[in-house]
Amino acid sequence: MRLRSINGLRCKQLKLVLLAFFIMFILWKWEEGTYYNTEDIHPDSLVVSHPANSKFVDQRTSSDEDFPSVDSLPQPVVKVGKQVTGAPPPVPLVGVPANVGGEQGASPSKSKECNHRNGRWVPDKRRPLYSGFGCKQWLSESWSCRLTQRTDFDYEQFRWQPEACDMPEFEASQFLMRMQGKTIAYVGDSLGRQMFQSMMCMATAGEERADVEDVGAEYGFVLAPGAKRPDGWAYRFPSTNTTILYHWSSTLCDLEPLNPSDPATSYAMHLDRPPAFVRDNLHRIHVLVLNTGHHWNRGKLRANKWEMYVGGSPNRNKNIAAIWKAKNFTIHSVVKWLDAQLPRHPHLKAFYRSISPRPFFNGDWDTGGPL
Repeated sequence: MRLRSINGLRCKQLKLVLLAFFIMFILWKWEEGTYYNTEDIHPDSLVVSHPANSKFVDQRTSSDEDFPSVDSLPQPVVKVGKQVTGAPPPVPLVGVPANVGGEQGASPSKSKECNHRNGRWVPDKRRPLYSGFGCKQWLSESWSCRLTQRTDFDYEQFRWQPEACDMPEFEASQFLMRMQGKTIAYVGDSLGRQMFQSMMCMATAGEERADVEDVGAEYGFVLAPGAKRPDGWAYRFPSTNTTILYHWSSTLCDLEPLNPSDPATSYAMHLDRPPAFVRDNLHRIHVLVLNTGHHWNRGKLRANKWEMYVGGSPNRNKNIAAIWKAKNFTIHSVVKWLDAQLPRHPHLKAFYRSISPRPFFNGDWDTGGPL
């Protein structure tokens, strides 16, 4: 009996040791990135899943989004949001994202093709590239995380490490030289506005720059009679003739008043037309970053008096009547249109940044949840 008990104990110990080694092996492989999916994402794969098919998609379609129901335009000196360390860079819509400004870029691996979308966030003590306490010339106070009551800022000290290559270190003056004579345009909702502000902070190294020119008037960013603010901003670095701009378009749809003479008119929300700003200025843009997401809900459509249109007429197609389907249809319409424009604009690189994580806790934007 004693021998059998000892053998049983040894067997249990051996099982525990083997289990521990197995867990260590799994963790080691995970750290190596062995289980990362390295397949390229093609433009045709930009389908937003049906809510029923994804546990990550918020199925609510009322006015429970991160922004007020009324689709207000941006604030004059706008806001950079928190850096999200769990998402890869934006998905390219057209063209190849590398070598936009003619730079050599990262050195590719001998065994794998360099793809900046495959990688992971790694700690880097040289981050952040600018201080959340500074960059007040471009960074809105309400979006400056350093001015909030939060105390955890470790997320600021991460950088993106591609799987098969290294990214060149960002340096403001070198970046502007690579983008000499070029225009970077962000078009979308407040996430696009945050990316625009962050880019301005990076390009100025977070320092005051009196030489940067406000060229918003060149793009029609003027304060209309009765408006509280323009629908975008554009700034130019004269030393390199580099322009960085932002245009507010929360749905990436073309909006057209149904009765221009009526101040209370409803608007045609053309799901199959890109914003007029993009159509009119595409020839001037070298890097285009698009985003949309949080404003797609019935509450905002009602508050803004938006009516879905397709083919120049009110939408009668039940297959795209649901909000998530209308959003998918719009995104693919923009992608298709950009693909058709690319032969005439070979200099263009376009990216789509999908919906951002919800930044609220202990409540939503309209129920007292702070950032």
